[in-house]
Amino acid sequence: MATITCFEDIVAWQKARELAKDVWCLTVNEPISKDFSLIDQMRRSSGSVMDNIAEGFERGGNKEFVQFLSYSKGSLGETKSQLYRAFDRNHINQETLNNQFLKIDELGNMIGGLMRYLKNSKIKGTKFNTNY
Repeated sequence: MATITCFEDIVAWQKARELAKDVWCLTVNEPISKDFSLIDQMRRSSGSVMDNIAEGFERGGNKEFVQFLSYSKGSLGETKSQLYRAFDRNHINQETLNNQFLKIDELGNMIGGLMRYLKNSKIKGTKFNTNY
């Protein structure tokens, strides 16, 4: 496995960025654009998925990274729940809901896999590297 040197190289972060963009695009048109509290929550939670991946990586330690990946998965679940609310309020259709759920489930699996990898890794993180 290649060494990742910046959070932008993490495929899960790239997918989370796409999700945040998708949510933004879903929330700019009527009728959902008038549901201010819901779109604010959706934009914040979807953005939080990518932000927590980045923050965890930048902490430099596996345990902290896993903790922030856990937060990211929580935000992913929050985004999924908010999409249900958008669907229930007739802001999005079934096809849009299903497409977003496929992306969310794929991303959740990626984040979970990364968490498992980090938990089982003998490398503790860059902040523990004594070769500087």
